[in-house]
Amino acid sequence: MFIHHDYINDLLHETADVSHEEIQDVLNVAKEKKGLTHKQIATLLNIEDHDQLQELFKIAGEIKHDIYGNRVVVFAPLYVSNYCVNNCKYCGYKRDNTFARKKLTREEIQNQVKVLERMGHKRLALEAGEDPVNCDIEYILDAIDAIYTTENKNGVIRRVNVNIAATTVENYKRLKDAQIGTYILFQETYHKPTYEAMHPQSLKGDYAYHLHAFDRAMEGGIDDVGGGVLFGLYDYKFEILSLMLHNDHLEEKFGVGFHTISVPRIKKAEGVDLDMYPHMVDDRTFKKLVAIIRLAVPFTGIILSTRETAAIRKELLQYGISQVSAGSCTEVGGYNDEDHQDMGTQFTLEDHRTPLEVLKGLVGDDYIPSYCTACYRKGRTGDRFMRLAKSGQIHHVCTPNALMTLAEYILDYGDKELHEHGFDLIQKEIDKIDNEKVKTLVKNNIEKMKVGARDLYI
Repeated sequence: MFIHHDYINDLLHETADVSHEEIQDVLNVAKEKKGLTHKQIATLLNIEDHDQLQELFKIAGEIKHDIYGNRVVVFAPLYVSNYCVNNCKYCGYKRDNTFARKKLTREEIQNQVKVLERMGHKRLALEAGEDPVNCDIEYILDAIDAIYTTENKNGVIRRVNVNIAATTVENYKRLKDAQIGTYILFQETYHKPTYEAMHPQSLKGDYAYHLHAFDRAMEGGIDDVGGGVLFGLYDYKFEILSLMLHNDHLEEKFGVGFHTISVPRIKKAEGVDLDMYPHMVDDRTFKKLVAIIRLAVPFTGIILSTRETAAIRKELLQYGISQVSAGSCTEVGGYNDEDHQDMGTQFTLEDHRTPLEVLKGLVGDDYIPSYCTACYRKGRTGDRFMRLAKSGQIHHVCTPNALMTLAEYILDYGDKELHEHGFDLIQKEIDKIDNEKVKTLVKNNIEKMKVGARDLYI
């Protein structure tokens, strides 16, 4: 087992009384963008001084800008089934909640995809509860095929990430063959006693099986995996260090760690009593932990969902977040069902803006919203992606591709305001491209888009 509870607790105890000077020394090291040791991470977790907290945020923002520029990846979740045999205490889909369960037919999935594509989405995260009978691997594979093969006026979904229950090497091979993007799975909590308490009488209750899911996924050929915890179930300091131990384990064994880390906080849901969670994370602490993750793993994407408010999302983009969902719905079939009955939601949402509103907000703050999926289709995944990212070369590919996907979005889905401000931003960013050949390519491709071309990328 690579999550050593005693080791983590010893680190937390050892750094509990670190001095202002010791914290400052670690902040200085972090500026080098080479990551941090476990002890250094544990040291930063003790920041309470206002000025040092602001310096943490500043360094995290500088690291994010140096590596990602002002790009922000945009996606949406698609929930295809809320059947679940588990009884996770924090989840609205849990077995004991009584509501009409549903899984989408192939036709219904295609209809949902058409709605999402009309919103401008090109990247989806497929989500489903765990139910070996009602939502087996065959159903998931058919759902993926339905998504990829659904054609709409302005094209197709170009990338499907998958967030489903831990499974076998053989099933991961089949997911790889189905051309998924990233396989996402949250450990929820790395603290074993808490994990077991949160998953009573559940298939998901096997801590070790769940913990080693990414090992099996990589053995099955999936080289991009995304981890995360549900902050609020246990002490966030323990969880952050555990995430880093998990990342180190994958790097040591497979040569590449997490492609992304998600940072959801526990939210109100049907049958969930938030008063029973003494480790809830407030906004100040949440901002701190996101910034620390950015310092600890500079080249790993950090995902923030619409669980959080628009204001929090806007601020955290400055401290390390690189991917956001937009226009999300956590109800099965909810994207095109205006007068639907209560079909059960996994958790409550706080940002109810449409994708167009989200994009206008991003452009207004000088971010480049990106729907790019080029790396997956060009084979820039796993350790190859990380090598390019750490060399700085990926920046010269990602920014041009982001600009082209933004132009495509504006032409197909933008209103007058986005058209004006979006193309102003695109021109400003094109002028910053150093490579004249790439600059000319981007300009020419955008002109081609204006007369009908689509899906152009490097």
